[in-house]
Amino acid sequence: MTGGYLKGRIRREDILAAAVTVYGEVGYHGSSLREIAKRAGITHAGLLYHFPNKESLLAAVLERRDALDAAREQLQARPGLEVLRRYLALAEHNVGNPGIVDLYSRLAAEAVAEDHPAHEYFVRHYRMARAGVLESFRAMADSGELREGVDPEVAALTFIALMDGLQVQWLTTPDEVDLVGSLEFYLRSLLTVGL
Repeated sequence: MTGGYLKGRIRREDILAAAVTVYGEVGYHGSSLREIAKRAGITHAGLLYHFPNKESLLAAVLERRDALDAAREQLQARPGLEVLRRYLALAEHNVGNPGIVDLYSRLAAEAVAEDHPAHEYFVRHYRMARAGVLESFRAMADSGELREGVDPEVAALTFIALMDGLQVQWLTTPDEVDLVGSLEFYLRSLLTVGL
């Protein structure tokens, strides 16, 4: 029983890795389950056993990325400066992994359309990201670590938008955009304490 379970988990990971590669090359809409199955080294029917449709596979790819980021950077830390430091660490990690950043940016752009299968995922994702950063900025305002007159809501919205926007610019011209340095500059302009 355990061997079969492990084999199934490994097969799912192979499929997810193949999907990330294919989505990165041709985007979600340009991808096909048959091509992903081929890249994973299984049949189309084998892929459908694990993921019954294209939308369920996309959801699994996005959830996997969030889970890996959250586990690695512990983004759910106690609100405050440490959460912002962990977002900077995530940006640093992303600089070393342009493929997943490219995939995420492409999917986020495609998912603006309400009928895109990842639309609701990105609505939830951005809502949660803003809420987590907002909670940190509010805690920092209460402790005097946020400059006088800085609106925590605007700061949180701007930070998340800046992070994603900088990632797109960095992907386009990596030699001209300092992703992490730009985020640090923004945060230093808001804080009364060092990073």
